[in-house]
Amino acid sequence: MSLCGVDLAEIPEETVRVARAVFPKGCLAMRVRDALGPVFADADFEELFPVRGRPVVSPARLALVSVLQFAEGLTDRQAAHAVRSRLDWKYALSLELTDTGFDFSVLSEFRARLIEGDAGGAVFDAVLRAAGEAGLVKAGKRQRTDATHVLAATRDLNRLEFVVETLRAALNQVAEVAGEWLVTMAAPQWFDRYSARPEDTRFPSRWAARVEHGDQCGADGMVLLRAIRSPQAPPALRDLPAVEFLRQTWVQQFHHVDGVVRWREPKNTPPGLIRLRTPHESEARTGAKRDLGWSGYKVHLSETCEPDAPHLITHIHTTTAPVRDDAALEDIHTALAGRGLVPDEHLVDAGYVDAEQIHHARRDHGINLVGPVGKNTIRQQTAGGFFDSTRFTVDWDQRQAVCPGGHTSVQWRDARSQYGTPVTRVRFAERHCGPCELRTSCTTAETGRNLTLRPKAEHEILRQARSEQDTDHWRRRYGHRAGVEGTISQGVQAFGLRRSRYRGLAKTRLQHHFTGAAINLARLDAWLTGRPLARTRVSPFAALRPAG
Repeated sequence: MSLCGVDLAEIPEETVRVARAVFPKGCLAMRVRDALGPVFADADFEELFPVRGRPVVSPARLALVSVLQFAEGLTDRQAAHAVRSRLDWKYALSLELTDTGFDFSVLSEFRARLIEGDAGGAVFDAVLRAAGEAGLVKAGKRQRTDATHVLAATRDLNRLEFVVETLRAALNQVAEVAGEWLVTMAAPQWFDRYSARPEDTRFPSRWAARVEHGDQCGADGMVLLRAIRSPQAPPALRDLPAVEFLRQTWVQQFHHVDGVVRWREPKNTPPGLIRLRTPHESEARTGAKRDLGWSGYKVHLSETCEPDAPHLITHIHTTTAPVRDDAALEDIHTALAGRGLVPDEHLVDAGYVDAEQIHHARRDHGINLVGPVGKNTIRQQTAGGFFDSTRFTVDWDQRQAVCPGGHTSVQWRDARSQYGTPVTRVRFAERHCGPCELRTSCTTAETGRNLTLRPKAEHEILRQARSEQDTDHWRRRYGHRAGVEGTISQGVQAFGLRRSRYRGLAKTRLQHHFTGAAINLARLDAWLTGRPLARTRVSPFAALRPAG
């Protein structure tokens, strides 16, 4: 297959005439085409195709079809049918009225090429670039970001179902490659235990019996792994994906106790960031936020939020479920810088904000990160009668601190926190703290007071942020972040943002790039037609709240 460039700049005259007659007021596909132009060009995807072979369907057209498909929630068959039959799509795609389109399987092949070439972001970027050329999105001013959970495409499994299904998947794959060998080493009881799916199996109801069943499954899996590693086994079995997944799962879920394979206690299993969840989607992980737990991924949405311009998504970032919000912030800022869409002010919630993030955003990108920083968590400090670090005078040049009682620290050393970040440990002498009249408000330690300080820049940022966020001015400024909840709601309800259509992180990331581009098309259309943003809903009772 080879790429032969197609010029989409000109729409056939007959297509224009008939489409204008049928849609005198236009529609989403036609209005977006008129405002943004063709959006995509075949040259954007030339690296995905070889230089020889039969010509392929224009990737620029396939990209626009994919975005329109997500905008309207169509299947591949429905999208291919729309290309053949709908006037507005032919108008947007610069097609003749007699064009018969393409087979629906071309869309899945195009997605596979985008994933293989890591080019899904090019589709999202092209829509943003076209909006920028039309003057509808610019760098600077304000943007806001929030995240939501994304459920994996596969069914969630409990621990017993997970280990049984993992062993069953490995047995099935081994049976396809070396069935005769497997029959010679498999115990007869295995056919009763692992032939049916876990959801079709009745597991014991008593907890002790379930643990015993899990231990038996662990022992059976260990027998299989040892047999595959033996010289008598076909060498190809060791490289099977299901066998490797089985090996990793058994390391995480089982251990040897006095020479016997036992199920690990839940507290001894790996953290969610690396803990496997299902053999049918090896990249899915377990995430948790407050009382919500899920298996899958997490998506971060960043958007503009100025009242005199459409609120367009400027970046969409997909990670596995356990990745913390603050860990994704640098990637978000780097991506915005690459697009030339760095904001002056970035509004985020508490999960993204710490002194380190505020400092790096200012230093590396010139972004003023705005969000609530953490309060003091020590019980005495939160009560207000305890001297926190802000009550101490810190001289960074002399590497010493002075306490509220006027005593100077006796030790100053650089160290690392439990999270590996640089901190400064400061200690005051026991001879000063013991007889001090302010001791009850300063420390309960028998030795002298100890302070843990962040690096100078972060320490000053944290002091300033904590004092500012208690003011009405800061609350009004931060209030603009609230609208991002509506963006997530639109993505979930209208575009299926919270459920992955495909298996794997790469495919889920591509889905989100298409979804982000589709949301932008919908918002551009709303802006072009003057459709206002929906008002925040207030319940009848809440509306009765007295003013002030």
